[in-house]
Amino acid sequence: MNLRRSTSARAFLLLVASFSSIPAAKAQNVPPYRDGKLPVELRISDLLSRMTLEEKIAQLQGAWENKQFFSDPQALFVDESGKFLADRAAVLIKNGLGEISRPSENRDPRAMADFTNTVQKWMRENTRLGIPVLFHDECLHGHVAPKGTSYPQAIALASTWDPSLLHEIFTATAAEARARGVQQCLAPVLDLARDPRWGRTEETYGEDPYLVSRLGVAAITGYQGTGPGIDKAHVMATAKHFAVHGQPEGGTNVGPANYSERTIREYWLKPFEAAVKEAHVATVMPSYNEIDGIPSHSNKHLLQDILRQEWGFQGLVTSDYFGPTELRTVHHIVASEDEAGRLAFESGVDVELPFNQAYGSLVQQVKAGKVAEASVDRSVARVLRAKFAAGLFDDPYVSPDYAEKITNSSGHQQLALKAAHEAIILLKNQDNLLPLPKNKYKRIAVIGPNAADLHLGGYSNQPGRGVSLLAGIKNKVGSSAEILYAVGCKITESDPDWNADKVVLGDPALNTKRIDEAVKVAEKAEVVILALGGNEQTSREAWAVNHPGDRDNLDLLGNQDDLVKAILATGKPTIVFLQHGRPNSINYIAEHVPAILDGWYLGQEGGTAIADVLFGDYNPAGRLPITVPRSAGQLPDYYYQKPSAKREYLGSTVLPLFPFGWGLSYSTFKYSNLRATPDSIGPQGRTTISVDVVNASAIRGDEVVQLYIRDEVSSVTRPIKELRGFRRITLNPGETKTVEFSLGPDELSFLNRDMHRVVEPGAFTIMVGGNSVDLITTELNVKE
Repeated sequence: MNLRRSTSARAFLLLVASFSSIPAAKAQNVPPYRDGKLPVELRISDLLSRMTLEEKIAQLQGAWENKQFFSDPQALFVDESGKFLADRAAVLIKNGLGEISRPSENRDPRAMADFTNTVQKWMRENTRLGIPVLFHDECLHGHVAPKGTSYPQAIALASTWDPSLLHEIFTATAAEARARGVQQCLAPVLDLARDPRWGRTEETYGEDPYLVSRLGVAAITGYQGTGPGIDKAHVMATAKHFAVHGQPEGGTNVGPANYSERTIREYWLKPFEAAVKEAHVATVMPSYNEIDGIPSHSNKHLLQDILRQEWGFQGLVTSDYFGPTELRTVHHIVASEDEAGRLAFESGVDVELPFNQAYGSLVQQVKAGKVAEASVDRSVARVLRAKFAAGLFDDPYVSPDYAEKITNSSGHQQLALKAAHEAIILLKNQDNLLPLPKNKYKRIAVIGPNAADLHLGGYSNQPGRGVSLLAGIKNKVGSSAEILYAVGCKITESDPDWNADKVVLGDPALNTKRIDEAVKVAEKAEVVILALGGNEQTSREAWAVNHPGDRDNLDLLGNQDDLVKAILATGKPTIVFLQHGRPNSINYIAEHVPAILDGWYLGQEGGTAIADVLFGDYNPAGRLPITVPRSAGQLPDYYYQKPSAKREYLGSTVLPLFPFGWGLSYSTFKYSNLRATPDSIGPQGRTTISVDVVNASAIRGDEVVQLYIRDEVSSVTRPIKELRGFRRITLNPGETKTVEFSLGPDELSFLNRDMHRVVEPGAFTIMVGGNSVDLITTELNVKE
C-alpha cells in the first residue's frame, strides 16, 4: 500500500465530510468520486488520489478493435464478429482505458448500443475503480455508422450559408450518436480549404475564416448543447485539424504549411479561436502537418501557449489517428516510439488515438524520471473531467430500443432533405432553361457517371436508404414522362470505394463506346440531364502513399468533357448537375452548357432534392463557399487576396470561373439604400449596416445577403475584401426586407506591425450584395 496516497485519501474524505450535507455513514460507504452531488473537481481530485500510475496512463490511451491492424487476435478484446470478450479484456484493459475508437464499425443501432453497454458494465464492475470509457466516432456530416442519417457533405452544408440549419443537423447527429453510446464526435473540420487540389476539401466549410467560424460555432453548439455539461442527447465536439491544414505544399495531404505567424493568426486560427471562446468546444485535435519545421503533434507553442494560455482552453487534446507515431515515421524528428510519445505528450497531446502505440512506454518513462507524474495528473484530470461532464460516472448506459427509434428517423430524413435543398447552387441558367416545365418534356435523358448511384462523399457509411439523381427524377415525373438512361462514361473503372487503396481511372477506349451509346439515348430525348463531377475515389483523404486522393489538376476525369461535347452536338437542351468533392475547372461546360447546378455530395436524400430543383418545386439559393478556378495554375485563388496578388496572366485572366459566394436563383433580387448608422465611429465604437433587399420577381425565393469590408489604408497590407457578415433570408414576390449587420472592433481590427490587434483610424469601404463580386458600396470612417 502507498502510505502517502492512503493518508492523502483519508485527509480528503475528512475534508469532504466537513462541508458535505451527506451523512458520515454514507460518505464512508460511497467514495466521493462516485457521489453525483459533489462538485466535479472534488470528485476528480478524489479519484486521482486513488489511482495507480498504471491506471492513470491507461486513461491517456485508446483502443481500436479493428483486426486489420493486429495480426494476433489475442491483441483484441472482441472476437471475429465484434462480440466483447471479457477474458481478454481482463488482460488487455485491466487498468481501465481512456477511449474506444469507432464502436460503430459493422454494428447496427441496436448492436452498437448493446456493445457499448456491455463494455461500460464490464468497466464498472471489473476494473478496480470502475472508471467508464469514452467512446468516440466520426460524425462529419452525420453519424458515420450503419443506418445513420447521412446529411450533405461538409462543403455542401457550407453552401447553405445557414448556421441555424447546421445547428439543427448536428443536434440531430449528436442525438443519434449518443443514443448508440458515443460521447465524442471527431468533428467539425475547421480547416480553410485554400487549395482545392487537396483531397480533403470536401470535409471543410470552405475557404473563408469568417464563414467557417460562424458555421463551426453553430455545428459545435449543435453537437454539445447549451451546457454546462454534456447531456444524454449530446456529445463532445472535436475541433480539427489544429492547425493550418488546408493549404499544404503542392496540394498534397499533410504537406508542410509554412506561413507567417501573422497569416496564421489572421486566417487559419480564427475558426479555432471562435470554437474555443464562443462555442466552448470540449476537445481539440492537432493536425498532421508541420508549421515552420514543427509538426503540430509536437508543437507546444500551438497546443499550450496559444490554445491553453492565450485562449483559455480547458478541454481535452486528443491526437489524430497515429499522429504521435508519425513524428517518427513521417516527420523523422524522433528515432523511437518512446521519444515520439514523450514529445507528443509533453507538447500538449493528452490522449493517443486510435490505440496505444507511442504512449505505451509512458509508465516506464515516468518511473525513470523522463516524464513528470504531475504532467500525467493534469492530462488524466482532463480525461476524467470529460467523462464526468458527459455523465458517464452516474449513468453510462443507453437504450437499444431508443437507438433504433431515433436512428434515421422520419424527422431526420426530412432534415436531410431540407439540407440538400438549401445546398444546391445554380451556377448558370442561360435563357431561363430551368426550372423545367413538368409537362413539357415527354422523353428525358439522364446521362452520366453520377446518375444512377448514390454518392455520399468521404466519412460516410451505409444509411440504409438513399435516393440517387436518376431515382429522384424518376420519382418526380412518374408516368408523365419516359426516362432514358445511359452511363455515358466512367470516372473510375473501379467502384467508387473511399476506403479502397487501388484506383483505376476510366478507360478511354471503353468510354468512347459508352459515349456513342449515350448519344443514341440523347437523340431519342427532348432534353438531357448530365450527371457529372467526381466520386469518392477521386477526391478523398490521402492517408498514405498507396491511398491517393489529391490531384495536380482540377479538370474533370474520365472523358467527361468529351461526353459533354458529344451530347451538345445533338442539339438537345442540356443541363449539367455536378456531384463532387472539390471545385473542378469546368471551362468548356461553363462556356457551352446553358444550365449548370452544383450540389457537391447531397446526402441520402440528394436525388429528391435535385429533382425538386430541376422541376421548380424548390428554388435554389446555395452559394459557393469556395472559389472555382479556371485551372490549377490560378492557385491560390481564395478571394481575400492582397492588393498586389493578382496581376494578369499572359493570354489568360486572373478572374475565377465562379467567384466566392456565387449562386443564382429562379427569383431576381435587387439591393438598395445601403447605409452605415452612424457613418463615423471611434476605434472601439460600433455601427449598424443596413440594406434593403427586394424580390423583384414573381417567384418566392431565398437570398444570401453578404457583407464585405475593405480597409482602404492600413499600416500593414490588408485583403481587397473580407466577409464580415451574411444572412439567408426568404422573400415573397415583391417583398422588401431591411437586413442589418453590426460592425465593431471584432470585425474591423487586424494585427498591426507590432502584432497587436487594433482598429486603425481611416476609411473602410462597406460592400453588400448576393456574391463577392456584384456589390453596392458605402463608406465608414473610423476617427481617433
